[in-house]
Amino acid sequence: MTTITAPAAVTTSSTTTTRTRTRLAVLATGLVGWCAVSVAQAATRQGFDILVHPLSQLSTGDLGWVQITNFVVAGVLCVVGAGGLRSALAGTPGATWAPRLVRGAGIGLAAAGVLVMDPGNGCPVGAPTGITAMSWHALGHMVSGTLSFTCLIAACFVLGRHFTRTGRRGPAVASRVAGLALVVGWGWAMGGGVAGTLTLAIGAIATMLWIAAVALGLRRAA
Repeated sequence: MTTITAPAAVTTSSTTTTRTRTRLAVLATGLVGWCAVSVAQAATRQGFDILVHPLSQLSTGDLGWVQITNFVVAGVLCVVGAGGLRSALAGTPGATWAPRLVRGAGIGLAAAGVLVMDPGNGCPVGAPTGITAMSWHALGHMVSGTLSFTCLIAACFVLGRHFTRTGRRGPAVASRVAGLALVVGWGWAMGGGVAGTLTLAIGAIATMLWIAAVALGLRRAA
Protein backbone atom coordinates (compact mmCIF):
# COMPACT_ATOMS: atom_id res chain seq x y z
CA MET A 1 0.00 0.00 0.00
CA THR A 2 1.38 3.38 -1.04
CA THR A 3 0.92 6.46 1.16
CA ILE A 4 0.67 9.77 -0.65
CA THR A 5 1.68 12.87 1.29
CA ALA A 6 1.38 16.50 0.25
CA PRO A 7 4.63 18.28 -0.51
CA ALA A 8 5.92 20.24 2.47
CA ALA A 9 6.06 23.43 0.39
CA VAL A 10 2.35 23.22 -0.41
CA THR A 11 1.44 22.64 3.21
CA THR A 12 3.58 25.56 4.36
CA SER A 13 2.06 27.86 1.73
CA SER A 14 -1.45 26.90 2.76
CA THR A 15 -0.67 27.52 6.42
CA THR A 16 0.84 30.93 5.63
CA THR A 17 -2.19 31.92 3.56
CA THR A 18 -4.56 30.88 6.32
CA ARG A 19 -2.56 32.85 8.88
CA THR A 20 -2.53 35.92 6.63
CA ARG A 21 -6.28 35.77 6.02
CA THR A 22 -6.95 35.35 9.74
CA ARG A 23 -4.81 38.32 10.69
CA LEU A 24 -6.40 40.52 8.05
CA ALA A 25 -9.81 39.59 9.44
CA VAL A 26 -8.55 40.44 12.92
CA LEU A 27 -7.37 43.86 11.72
CA ALA A 28 -10.70 44.64 10.06
CA THR A 29 -12.62 43.46 13.12
CA GLY A 30 -10.60 45.68 15.43
CA LEU A 31 -11.09 48.82 13.35
CA VAL A 32 -14.74 48.31 12.47
CA GLY A 33 -15.49 47.22 16.03
CA TRP A 34 -13.98 50.39 17.47
CA CYS A 35 -16.06 52.54 15.13
CA ALA A 36 -19.30 50.65 15.83
CA VAL A 37 -18.91 50.64 19.61
CA SER A 38 -17.93 54.32 19.67
CA VAL A 39 -20.84 55.44 17.49
CA ALA A 40 -23.32 53.33 19.48
CA GLN A 41 -22.17 54.89 22.74
CA ALA A 42 -22.14 58.40 21.29
CA ALA A 43 -25.77 57.95 20.28
CA THR A 44 -26.95 56.56 23.61
CA ARG A 45 -24.71 57.83 26.42
CA GLN A 46 -26.48 60.33 28.65
CA GLY A 47 -24.66 63.65 28.83
CA PHE A 48 -22.55 63.00 25.73
CA ASP A 49 -22.81 65.40 22.79
CA ILE A 50 -20.69 64.65 19.73
CA LEU A 51 -20.77 68.34 18.81
CA VAL A 52 -18.99 69.16 22.06
CA HIS A 53 -17.26 66.03 23.32
CA PRO A 54 -14.60 63.90 21.60
CA LEU A 55 -15.23 60.16 21.42
CA SER A 56 -12.46 59.72 23.99
CA GLN A 57 -14.73 61.39 26.55
CA LEU A 58 -16.75 58.17 26.53
CA SER A 59 -13.93 56.63 28.60
CA THR A 60 -15.05 58.65 31.62
CA GLY A 61 -17.85 58.00 34.10
CA ASP A 62 -19.47 54.81 35.34
CA LEU A 63 -19.69 53.37 31.84
CA GLY A 64 -16.23 54.52 30.86
CA TRP A 65 -14.94 50.96 31.05
CA VAL A 66 -16.80 50.19 27.81
CA GLN A 67 -14.79 52.69 25.76
CA ILE A 68 -11.60 51.89 27.65
CA THR A 69 -12.03 48.23 26.69
CA ASN A 70 -12.91 49.30 23.16
CA PHE A 71 -9.64 51.21 22.83
CA VAL A 72 -7.48 48.44 24.26
CA VAL A 73 -9.09 45.59 22.32
CA ALA A 74 -9.02 47.52 19.02
CA GLY A 75 -5.38 48.43 19.61
CA VAL A 76 -4.33 44.85 20.31
CA LEU A 77 -6.21 43.58 17.26
CA CYS A 78 -4.53 46.19 15.08
CA VAL A 79 -1.08 45.18 16.31
CA VAL A 80 -1.83 41.52 15.62
CA GLY A 81 -3.56 42.23 12.30
CA ALA A 82 -0.68 44.34 10.98
CA GLY A 83 1.22 41.11 10.42
CA GLY A 84 -1.41 40.02 7.93
CA LEU A 85 -1.09 43.30 6.09
CA ARG A 86 2.66 42.78 5.86
CA SER A 87 2.25 39.32 4.36
CA ALA A 88 -0.49 40.35 1.94
CA LEU A 89 1.51 43.32 0.61
CA ALA A 90 4.86 41.49 0.47
CA GLY A 91 6.88 42.41 -2.59
CA THR A 92 4.74 45.44 -3.46
CA PRO A 93 5.06 49.19 -2.77
CA GLY A 94 4.05 49.97 0.81
CA ALA A 95 4.76 46.49 2.12
CA THR A 96 7.20 47.83 4.71
CA TRP A 97 5.57 50.98 5.99
CA ALA A 98 1.84 50.29 5.79
CA PRO A 99 2.02 47.46 8.38
CA ARG A 100 4.36 49.47 10.60
CA LEU A 101 2.03 52.44 10.59
CA VAL A 102 -1.03 50.31 11.30
CA ARG A 103 0.84 48.70 14.17
CA GLY A 104 1.78 52.16 15.46
CA ALA A 105 -1.88 53.19 15.31
CA GLY A 106 -2.77 50.09 17.29
CA ILE A 107 -0.21 50.86 19.96
CA GLY A 108 -1.61 54.38 20.21
CA LEU A 109 -5.17 53.08 20.54
CA ALA A 110 -4.26 50.65 23.30
CA ALA A 111 -2.32 53.33 25.16
CA ALA A 112 -5.25 55.75 24.78
CA GLY A 113 -7.42 53.19 26.54
CA VAL A 114 -5.04 52.85 29.46
CA LEU A 115 -4.41 56.59 29.75
CA VAL A 116 -7.91 57.95 30.23
CA MET A 117 -9.07 61.44 29.30
CA ASP A 118 -10.27 63.71 32.11
CA PRO A 119 -13.99 64.39 32.67
CA GLY A 120 -14.98 67.83 31.43
CA ASN A 121 -17.48 69.99 29.59
CA GLY A 122 -20.31 68.32 31.48
CA CYS A 123 -19.39 64.76 30.46
CA PRO A 124 -20.03 62.49 32.18
CA VAL A 125 -23.13 63.89 33.85
CA GLY A 126 -22.04 65.92 36.86
CA ALA A 127 -18.59 66.77 35.52
CA PRO A 128 -17.43 70.43 35.52
CA THR A 129 -18.86 72.41 32.62
CA GLY A 130 -15.52 73.98 31.75
CA ILE A 131 -12.14 72.47 30.91
CA THR A 132 -10.18 71.62 34.05
CA ALA A 133 -6.41 71.36 34.47
CA MET A 134 -5.06 68.38 32.52
CA SER A 135 -3.90 65.34 34.50
CA TRP A 136 -0.84 63.28 33.59
CA HIS A 137 -2.98 60.48 32.18
CA ALA A 138 -5.03 62.92 30.09
CA LEU A 139 -1.76 64.28 28.68
CA GLY A 140 -0.72 60.70 27.95
CA HIS A 141 -4.04 60.14 26.22
CA MET A 142 -3.44 63.16 24.02
CA VAL A 143 0.03 61.91 23.06
CA SER A 144 -1.38 58.45 22.34
CA GLY A 145 -4.12 59.93 20.19
CA THR A 146 -1.58 61.97 18.28
CA LEU A 147 0.40 58.80 17.58
CA SER A 148 -2.70 56.97 16.36
CA PHE A 149 -3.98 59.79 14.17
CA THR A 150 -0.58 60.40 12.60
CA CYS A 151 -0.10 56.71 11.85
CA LEU A 152 -3.61 56.34 10.42
CA ILE A 153 -3.11 59.32 8.12
CA ALA A 154 0.30 58.13 6.97
CA ALA A 155 -0.97 54.57 6.46
CA CYS A 156 -3.72 55.83 4.17
CA PHE A 157 -1.24 57.77 2.04
CA VAL A 158 1.16 54.82 1.90
CA LEU A 159 -1.73 52.61 0.77
CA GLY A 160 -2.62 55.29 -1.77
CA ARG A 161 0.89 55.02 -3.19
CA HIS A 162 0.60 51.23 -3.19
CA PHE A 163 -2.59 51.33 -5.24
CA THR A 164 -1.20 53.97 -7.60
CA ARG A 165 1.91 51.90 -8.28
CA THR A 166 -0.16 48.77 -8.86
CA GLY A 167 -2.51 50.51 -11.28
CA ARG A 168 -5.64 50.72 -9.13
CA ARG A 169 -6.77 54.31 -9.44
CA GLY A 170 -10.08 54.04 -7.52
CA PRO A 171 -8.58 52.63 -4.29
CA ALA A 172 -5.63 55.03 -4.66
CA VAL A 173 -7.98 58.02 -4.64
CA ALA A 174 -10.09 56.57 -1.80
CA SER A 175 -6.99 56.03 0.32
CA ARG A 176 -5.93 59.64 -0.03
CA VAL A 177 -9.45 60.96 0.55
CA ALA A 178 -9.67 58.95 3.79
CA GLY A 179 -6.31 60.30 4.94
CA LEU A 180 -7.28 63.87 4.05
CA ALA A 181 -10.57 63.49 5.93
CA LEU A 182 -8.63 62.96 9.15
CA VAL A 183 -6.11 65.69 8.34
CA VAL A 184 -8.92 68.21 7.83
CA GLY A 185 -11.10 66.96 10.69
CA TRP A 186 -8.22 66.90 13.16
CA GLY A 187 -6.88 70.25 12.04
CA TRP A 188 -10.34 71.84 12.32
CA ALA A 189 -10.77 70.44 15.83
CA MET A 190 -7.33 71.56 16.99
CA GLY A 191 -8.01 75.03 15.59
CA GLY A 192 -11.14 75.36 17.72
CA GLY A 193 -13.53 75.07 14.79
CA VAL A 194 -17.26 74.72 15.34
CA ALA A 195 -18.22 71.06 15.96
CA GLY A 196 -14.55 70.14 15.77
CA THR A 197 -15.17 67.02 17.83
CA LEU A 198 -17.56 65.83 15.13
CA THR A 199 -15.14 66.49 12.27
CA LEU A 200 -12.40 64.69 14.19
CA ALA A 201 -14.66 61.69 14.76
CA ILE A 202 -15.65 61.59 11.09
CA GLY A 203 -12.02 61.75 9.99
CA ALA A 204 -10.87 59.04 12.40
CA ILE A 205 -13.73 56.73 11.45
CA ALA A 206 -13.10 57.33 7.74
CA THR A 207 -9.47 56.22 7.98
CA MET A 208 -10.29 53.20 10.14
CA LEU A 209 -13.10 51.98 7.91
CA TRP A 210 -10.99 52.44 4.80
CA ILE A 211 -8.04 50.50 6.21
CA ALA A 212 -10.51 47.79 7.30
CA ALA A 213 -11.92 47.70 3.76
CA VAL A 214 -8.41 47.35 2.34
CA ALA A 215 -7.69 44.50 4.76
CA LEU A 216 -10.86 42.67 3.72
CA GLY A 217 -10.05 43.20 0.04
CA LEU A 218 -6.58 41.77 0.53
CA ARG A 219 -8.07 38.88 2.47
CA ARG A 220 -10.34 37.97 -0.42
CA ALA A 221 -7.40 38.09 -2.81
CA ALA A 222 -5.08 36.02 -0.58
